[in-house]
Amino acid sequence: MKKMFILAIVPFLFIGCIKSTSSTTNCTNVTPAAEEAQIIAYCNANGITYTKDPSGIYYQILELGTLPHPTLSSTITTNYVGKLLNGVIVDQSSAPFTSSLNQLIAGWQIGIQLIGKGGHIKMVVPSSLAYGCYGAPPTIAPNSLLYFDITLVNVQ
Repeated sequence: MKKMFILAIVPFLFIGCIKSTSSTTNCTNVTPAAEEAQIIAYCNANGITYTKDPSGIYYQILELGTLPHPTLSSTITTNYVGKLLNGVIVDQSSAPFTSSLNQLIAGWQIGIQLIGKGGHIKMVVPSSLAYGCYGAPPTIAPNSLLYFDITLVNVQ
């Protein structure tokens, strides 16, 4: 069921990208810099010893995993939980989830490449690298920051 949620969102991401370039829309992505204070506060409150990626993602690698690390063209298998910063779970794997990395949100594309098979990462993803100003209704509101706890089970 949760896999279907993510798979259903992938086409929406592409539509969202098209809409965001239209001059007739009022949708504006929030910049990662504008969300930085909120991300840092969340990390500090939740014991995340973070590193800031230049993209704006904040992450903590709990287990680096083995080499090689995945690339955008890799097929990955993960166990994960995704939450809003208020703690509401928006998605989680009930069984290992497999997808091509290049089909997932930008935050995952950036963060997953930092670990290898067996790796474990916590990430706080700025809204513009998640579902942006369109969100993923009804679960994820526009401009929502997301927290992910991900274990990379396999890389192909």
